[in-house]
Amino acid sequence: MRRILIVALLMTALSAVQCSRNRFDVLIKNGRIVDGTGAPWFRGDIAILEDRIVAVGSLAGAPAKLIVDAENLVVAPGFIDLLGQSEFNVLVDGRAASKILQGVTTEVTGEGTSIAPVNDRMMREAKASAEHFGVTQNWRTLADYFRRLETQSRPAINIATFVGAGGVRDYVIGKDDRPATPAELEQMKQLVATAMEQGALGLSTSLQYVPDRFASTNEIVELAKVAAQYGGVYFTHQRSESGRIFESLEEVIAISRQAGIPAQIWHLKTAYRS
Repeated sequence: MRRILIVALLMTALSAVQCSRNRFDVLIKNGRIVDGTGAPWFRGDIAILEDRIVAVGSLAGAPAKLIVDAENLVVAPGFIDLLGQSEFNVLVDGRAASKILQGVTTEVTGEGTSIAPVNDRMMREAKASAEHFGVTQNWRTLADYFRRLETQSRPAINIATFVGAGGVRDYVIGKDDRPATPAELEQMKQLVATAMEQGALGLSTSLQYVPDRFASTNEIVELAKVAAQYGGVYFTHQRSESGRIFESLEEVIAISRQAGIPAQIWHLKTAYRS
């Protein structure tokens, strides 16, 4: 017990010496710190050097280029928006002010339809909007899109995305209300595999909207199996939120079980009159 106490005291002393010698870039002091672990908030200081938090605790008197007094304010990790739709907006204005001002630093996009993959027809259909906002359409795959974010747009928030089953269906079939042929389904599965290799979080559907709603349960299962092979997840805006809510929930569960993939329902609710 004595040795543990001595080691703890030495570590505290060394940490204090290091803090006093370092010149931090930013020191946020007197904040109510919520650390994201579920523990109660505590009052303290946060030191930042370059792009890393390097110290948390009582850092009174520590030198810094910029000192922010956060008294009576909450300091927390950035929030993650799990259902965002800013994938195109950040190409228009990378500042993402509406997100940053709410504390959102990461957005997950791709509800049913994702920014990629896209083919020439899909790009032609989106051309008018892109030209209106002055966006050059220089991506076709998720790899292209992520490269553009890193080299051109450099948005203020982090962007993650699903590969949308509706977008994949649109890529191969268009917006026709018909089943996929075996060859078309294979092409769709390859598109999902490529997107997963390029960083997609998993597969998504938005089954109340065209063309997602034209997909059968089996089609979704087959695509979800591909995402599952890469450790992906399945997120869905389910097929019904009203009169067929129970059948819709059963479909989500069936897809999860048959594809062997974790499933999550976006905005689980019932709506509209019966």
